[in-house]
Amino acid sequence: MTSPTTPLAVGDPAAPFSLTNQHGESVSLSDFAGTKHVVLVFYPFAFSGICTGELREIRDGLEDFEGDDIQVLAISCDAMYSLRAWADAEGHFFPLLSDFWPHGEVARAYGVFSEDKGFAIRGTFLIDKDGCVRWTLVNGVGEVRDFSGYREALAQLRG
Repeated sequence: MTSPTTPLAVGDPAAPFSLTNQHGESVSLSDFAGTKHVVLVFYPFAFSGICTGELREIRDGLEDFEGDDIQVLAISCDAMYSLRAWADAEGHFFPLLSDFWPHGEVARAYGVFSEDKGFAIRGTFLIDKDGCVRWTLVNGVGEVRDFSGYREALAQLRG
């Protein structure tokens, strides 16, 4: 069984990317450089149980993930059309980005792509305005992530 490569660590530069959101618009990490911290939330699949619960937590606590100085970007290998249907069904108004093609390229760059399964595992990365990884959490496919550490790291970053 092939596992993901080593995930980016605190202090590493964030890997640049441009992906399409659920509305067909291009979103790049560089869009937020110098203006907003970014939380990247990689997840395996739209419409799956744990992923639905995690993104509902983000939606319901959006003030912790999106504001004047923070932007959440949720990333999966799902196609843009699946992400649009899921966003519409769940009321997700934050960007859901498609890492569909080249398949898993951004998840690979962050070290959270499972080659043998063909999807991103649950990786979360807090990136500061200068493009540096400031906090990470990587969970296995069936493990629900705990966002409390993220909230603590964001509070320190805003400090």
